[in-house]
Amino acid sequence: MAFKYPTARRDESKVDDYHGNKICDPYIWLEDPDSTETMAFVEEQNKLTMPFLEKCTVRAQFHQRLTELYDYPKYSCPYKRGKRYFYFHNEGLQNQDVLYVQDSLDGQASVFFDPNKLSEDGTVALKMGRLSEDCEYFAYGLSSSGSDWVTVRFIKADDLTELPDVLERVKFSCLAWTHDAKGIFYNSYPRQEGKTDGTETTTNLNQKLYYHVIGTKQSEDILVAEFPENPKWHSSAIISDDGRYAVLSITEGCEPVNQLWYCDLQELPNGITGLLPWVKLVDNFKAQYSYITNEGHVFTFRSNSDAPRYCLINIDIQKPEPKQWTTLIPQHDQDVMGFVSSINQHHLLVCYLHDVKDILQVYELSTGQLVMDLPLDVGTVCGVSCKKKHSDFFYKFSSFTTPGIIYHCDLSEAKPQPTVFREVEVKGIKQEDYQTHQVFYTSKDGTKIPMFLVHAKGLKKDGTHPVFLYGYGGFEASIQPFYNVAYLLFVRHLGGILAVANIRGGGEYGLTWHKAGTLGNKQNCFDDFQCAAEYLIQENYTTASRIAINGASNGGLLVGACVNQRPDLYGCAVAEVGVMDMLKFHKFTIGHAWTTDYGCSDDAEQFQWLIKYSPLHSLPPPPYSGPPYPAVLLLTADHDDRVVPLHTLKYCAALQHGVGSSPAQRQPLMVRVDTRSGHGAGKPTSKAILEDTHIFSFVAETLGLSWKD
Repeated sequence: MAFKYPTARRDESKVDDYHGNKICDPYIWLEDPDSTETMAFVEEQNKLTMPFLEKCTVRAQFHQRLTELYDYPKYSCPYKRGKRYFYFHNEGLQNQDVLYVQDSLDGQASVFFDPNKLSEDGTVALKMGRLSEDCEYFAYGLSSSGSDWVTVRFIKADDLTELPDVLERVKFSCLAWTHDAKGIFYNSYPRQEGKTDGTETTTNLNQKLYYHVIGTKQSEDILVAEFPENPKWHSSAIISDDGRYAVLSITEGCEPVNQLWYCDLQELPNGITGLLPWVKLVDNFKAQYSYITNEGHVFTFRSNSDAPRYCLINIDIQKPEPKQWTTLIPQHDQDVMGFVSSINQHHLLVCYLHDVKDILQVYELSTGQLVMDLPLDVGTVCGVSCKKKHSDFFYKFSSFTTPGIIYHCDLSEAKPQPTVFREVEVKGIKQEDYQTHQVFYTSKDGTKIPMFLVHAKGLKKDGTHPVFLYGYGGFEASIQPFYNVAYLLFVRHLGGILAVANIRGGGEYGLTWHKAGTLGNKQNCFDDFQCAAEYLIQENYTTASRIAINGASNGGLLVGACVNQRPDLYGCAVAEVGVMDMLKFHKFTIGHAWTTDYGCSDDAEQFQWLIKYSPLHSLPPPPYSGPPYPAVLLLTADHDDRVVPLHTLKYCAALQHGVGSSPAQRQPLMVRVDTRSGHGAGKPTSKAILEDTHIFSFVAETLGLSWKD
């Protein structure tokens, strides 16, 4: 059946000039989220989409089963502050995780902080929280409806008394207590005109670093770092393990490079009273340096300086010349050094990524020598808690079929061995019913790309299986095995295969892999993803009409670009909160930070890269007579102030106008606009379950899948 789409006004008079190229922007009016016309457009679209989603054949079964299976206890690793242990726990279907405290690991736990009490529908989330060094205070940042804006408040940790202190206008911020618990470093933005509730599109510039003294008003906070000459700079302060230094990392965008400044807090005779006398250890953006620990004036950093797979270096701040820096652990010949933490005074916990699977090891801090391997299944270390002054640590393991096992290990024992501290079971899902394996397929230019496949045990390759193909490919983010109940339902009850393609642009093989999918190389990401689909067809797992592709944010851009380039290769495409207007993304909220990955249309050469794949600008105009598009479901949310909704709305209007007017287009082209939701972080459980239900019901409906008990 052909769908009747709402008519969206086209203003052909809106033309932008990019280096002599005239580009029409007919749906520019959709950039104003508050106009009655935009609101009417959203309402009309939801009137078409929501009844369709609600009537999908498997919707009721999927929702019921997903709710049942989501209802399993979830835990974070416990972490120690003062003499007490803290951990997050969700009984199963609570909208937000609750922070608990206990006096000992086997002691009675009590609720320390419950975000569920802050809103009826669970849309107020705990975005950040920090306990002071000796557990005097808890600073916590709340966000509403998924916005990146945060309000920070404080309680006394011993008796949970609320303090009057409130910090507003906080976004992309650090929270770093000085060890005396007198105050905290945080970042905030200057006041801007108009609203700041997450529905605005105003660009975020001139972030500053402040020190807030407990018991004072925010208006009295001490400005300790600002960069008026560089309005796009972001900063983040941490306090060194010994409490003596403030270490400042400054970034300009999302590239893994930073400047590194520090301040010796012991040398401030009157304490923190104004802009700090920062010492610039690294004053350029050529490499990344992440503080790990320090022994007196010798600092250890994880770095990619001349080491695309990362290494550990020591810098003596009394001899700061780069030629005097030393390597503590050189870069591995093939694996990528992931997170590094200091433990037990003299040791380092180091995680390596080997072909997208984690390896966890303990090293000696003084020599960089390997001390022990920690046994690990095929999967991901998705949580660690440790501190330099404690001998014991926790780590949490998960995979596509393991919801979470938390291990505990104490290095002060004669023969330290990790033991299972807590293991979660999901009733109704048997791990042995599933099989996970990794394949390596060849991309267009001959590069080998890894991909995980999860399917039922004993699967026959007969070309009939529906596939849910997921990808990201950007910002040096590695997509490692992770647990998702909705994916397992797709495999179990819809007979599907989950495929996760580790395309270039991510960090799976370090900086080189990342750069091979950015800027002028961005097309590699789309080629890698399309070759994943072709591999699944060639290997007789499936056919094009039974492949659903999915990605979110930068992955939404991936889906949009791939659908435009190869509409014949997929049966369904689900793009969540995607970056769709590649010519203007840098003009809204924090978009300017992504030019390090994408480039910017203000530059003539980079404009040429972007116009070739920008999902909005690569859509065919009517009359469209090419191959029909797959079914398309676009998702966005009214409080997404990371990738603002205008990307999805403009893309949707253009898609329906061009492809939607073709008589051959039988599959739906729809958008789902959620309210009181943002980019994804902090989304209440009830909303997450409904969203997954809608996505997989849409996939099942449009690929013609039926429910198997």
